[in-house]
Amino acid sequence: MGVEMKEKLSSLDSQLGDMDWLRQWARLAPSSIAIEDGETRFGISYGEFYEVSCRLADKMASQWGVGVGDRVAMLATTELEAVVLFMSTMRLGATLVPINFRLAAAEIEHVLEDSSPILLIAQESFSSTLALVSPKAMTERRWSFDGDGSLTAFVQNCIRDIRTKQSAATLRQALRANSQPEWHRNLACSDNEPCMILYTSGTTGKPKGAMITPKMLFWNSLNTTLRLNLSQSDVFVSFLPLFHTGGWNVLLTPFLHRGAKTVLLKKFDADRILSLCELEKATIMFGVPTTMEMLARSPIFEKTDLSSVRYAIVGGEPMPIDLINVWQKRNIPIRQGYGLTEFGPNVFSLNEEDSTRKIGSIGFPNFYIQTRVVDDQGRDLPQGEIGELLLKGPVCSPGYWRNEKATKETIVDGWLCTGDLVRYDEEGYFYVAGRKKEMFKSGGENVYPVEIERVLSQHPEIREVAVIGVPDAKWGEVGRAYIVPAPGISLSPDQVIGFCTDKLAKFKIPKQVEFLDELPKGDSGKILKRVLKEKALST
Repeated sequence: MGVEMKEKLSSLDSQLGDMDWLRQWARLAPSSIAIEDGETRFGISYGEFYEVSCRLADKMASQWGVGVGDRVAMLATTELEAVVLFMSTMRLGATLVPINFRLAAAEIEHVLEDSSPILLIAQESFSSTLALVSPKAMTERRWSFDGDGSLTAFVQNCIRDIRTKQSAATLRQALRANSQPEWHRNLACSDNEPCMILYTSGTTGKPKGAMITPKMLFWNSLNTTLRLNLSQSDVFVSFLPLFHTGGWNVLLTPFLHRGAKTVLLKKFDADRILSLCELEKATIMFGVPTTMEMLARSPIFEKTDLSSVRYAIVGGEPMPIDLINVWQKRNIPIRQGYGLTEFGPNVFSLNEEDSTRKIGSIGFPNFYIQTRVVDDQGRDLPQGEIGELLLKGPVCSPGYWRNEKATKETIVDGWLCTGDLVRYDEEGYFYVAGRKKEMFKSGGENVYPVEIERVLSQHPEIREVAVIGVPDAKWGEVGRAYIVPAPGISLSPDQVIGFCTDKLAKFKIPKQVEFLDELPKGDSGKILKRVLKEKALST
């Protein structure tokens, strides 16, 4: 990158705090719907969104003293009001801490102790869980998310008030004249300070709080827009929870930056998602292979009008070619992708025309992202060799909240060490070989579970598969394949192992096979291998 380009990017970085997305869209398209509740079909326009976020910021500042640098914790399901809350905390220069509502009391206690919020906003349905949290971890300042006098009531009352006294045209005229309504409040967030803390799953210990900054949101939006051709006319139905980076950044925040429309659902519901895609004329879909299969198996899949959908973005694991073909028969190309909470999260994208030719590939890195593939000594590896993926760019998190040790281990000389093993082919397409910690050695040879899973997913009678390494007296470790057969199918371990015989080297072929009715999955539908490892160790 040339000196002139670096200077331009540095100059743009310094202006990010002045870029008030809601104010801009309230001026340009105040009547356009920004967020809609997919269950009630209640929507809020950009004009309304802007005013309510300012009024909510004023309330939090005056009533609870929320200001620059303070944390506001939220324990709630995916709600329209949660998005309003986030934009309001940004106006105050505060940091939103969305808490996983599926956590146990002890786990919530850790998040609260670690983040030390000045205010906790929680839905009443979680009161019994919060009652089990130690009083010393709880903040004295609390506000109900729902019910009388709650955050939701405040937001809804504001919207009703706006709709009775102010037209979109009046707001547009005022903002175009650069006048500031009495409720106007500038953004107080700093480009490089956290506006959100998202806690990781904590597979190797207590969850760590990844810091998300306005700078990250801006560059993720820019990268996503350039690769996915986003525009104001786009519509997206999101089912990901808001304690997950995907819930915020695939594709909610890029859509807010582009003035587009996001429809929110509290949970994955295949029939409801398909119906909403037809009703709302969705232009982009998102899923992991598991959810994409569940959508394809819905009884209304074939008769739902999906002609407005340009393509579907798929992450998590490689999507089987048979499933890709199912979607392509509906004229919906598949764009495989890759990302992570601490970087992006929209990092790689595969062009839709390559979805079958480069099956299993995550494509190329997005704009303004540098990559390296290195060995255990940090040396760059050539094409075809598997090594750890390192990333550098303006979408990199500054690190983990109050955890300098973990930050230094993860971000080295400006490069984020992903812990993911990848390779790239002769054309520069990247492929994920698995997590560094998932790789196992069998008879001294490195074995990458994703490679085995890719082969087994081609078996016509296997619906889902996950492979882990387990201890073995002779080989040190061997592969154990957890298989979910297709409905009505009965497979034997020998049939599964035999399928791999001419497709994998002998040391890669799993020595053990276990059949399950379903694989354990996280909130995004991604397979939870840590649960399978715990299961293996207990047997």
